[in-house]
Amino acid sequence: MITSLLLSILVNFVPIILAIVLHEMAHGYAARYCGDKTAERAGRLSFNPLRHIDIFGSLILPLLLLLAKTGFVFGWAKPVPVNYGNLHRPKRDLFIVSTAGIAANLLLALTAALLLTPVAYISGELLHGIVSLFLMNMVIFNIVLAVFNALPIPPLDGSKILFGWSDNPYIQKFLQAERQGTLFIIGVAFVLPILLRCAGYDFNPFGTYMIKTSKFLISLFL
Repeated sequence: MITSLLLSILVNFVPIILAIVLHEMAHGYAARYCGDKTAERAGRLSFNPLRHIDIFGSLILPLLLLLAKTGFVFGWAKPVPVNYGNLHRPKRDLFIVSTAGIAANLLLALTAALLLTPVAYISGELLHGIVSLFLMNMVIFNIVLAVFNALPIPPLDGSKILFGWSDNPYIQKFLQAERQGTLFIIGVAFVLPILLRCAGYDFNPFGTYMIKTSKFLISLFL
């Protein structure tokens, strides 16, 4: 029983935590490269997951999604602090910092996919199965996290990637509306589908985007 639980944690939750932690570390390293050492001073350029984990976003939410069998799992960590005023070239460097997390997830997914080929030569059915499932989950979770963060909704990276270059005051207010954006995501992802299902309608645009886009990219990697 205990062995089965530990193996489940290894192949399911460790890939999620790695994807989330390395996503945030990539933001921090990109910011340091561009002139801002805020994340480094805050101790966020660390492989220690305890420095990055958000109790709800990193643990509870992925668990709920797994138990609910939604077809996709995602989460988030505590955002890495970045002082954009320290960046050498603010508009260019904002783009670099914002894309770093998504790029890191796609690179991790590609690396895991490439490692699946030599894993085929591992002797021992149990070990081969564990390593293969771990790497497949690394591909899946990293792609899902990249797809999720690409949404152009604050505080997600996609909003800064698409609109961070603009000096328009309305767009800047939109980018700063992180709390409202989070509530919007929760509403569209969970509350709206439940309410519509109760009313007899099967409409879940967030789930459709996540599943179809993720499946397309996963098919390319695997």
